[in-house]
Amino acid sequence: MNLYLKLFLVFTKIALFSWGGGPASLALMQREVVSEGWITPDDFATAIALSNAMPGPTAPQASAYVGYKVAGIWGAIFATAGTVLPTTILVLILITMFFNIKDNPALLAMLKAVKPLVVGLLAYVAFDMFRTVWGTSKLGWGQALMLGWDKALIAAITFGLLIFTNISPVWLVLAAAGIGLLVYR
Repeated sequence: MNLYLKLFLVFTKIALFSWGGGPASLALMQREVVSEGWITPDDFATAIALSNAMPGPTAPQASAYVGYKVAGIWGAIFATAGTVLPTTILVLILITMFFNIKDNPALLAMLKAVKPLVVGLLAYVAFDMFRTVWGTSKLGWGQALMLGWDKALIAAITFGLLIFTNISPVWLVLAAAGIGLLVYR
């Protein structure tokens, strides 16, 4: 199969079978692209970091990163198209129907179960990125946390600022990038 078509189809599958929006699709995206052998978990963590450092939705940016790494600019275009086009068409069709059934008890019941599922998916992505960023699979949890105290501090401060202030994540990303330039260069 043509690599461009395969990129489009894999990212279409990710988009159509992940529920809860872009961030919720990251768990499935990581499993698919790593199992295809297109990138490593560490590369995926880099893709997510870059995607979060830029304005706009994370999933299409991460898919563009993977597509570019696999097949250059056309790979990025096909991967991004697979992420965006099928679901956009589906949403346009479904949104017209949604307003007719938005108060349907069956739909409301399904959404009650899907919402916490999305929280679980996001928690998994955070956990898996944690393991990748701290290198727990190579070093073990204790040693990884001891050696990565600076990463834990950045993560904890970010979490605290987002919980207890109204600071925009944009400023936190810029601050972290500046710290990275000063400290890790």
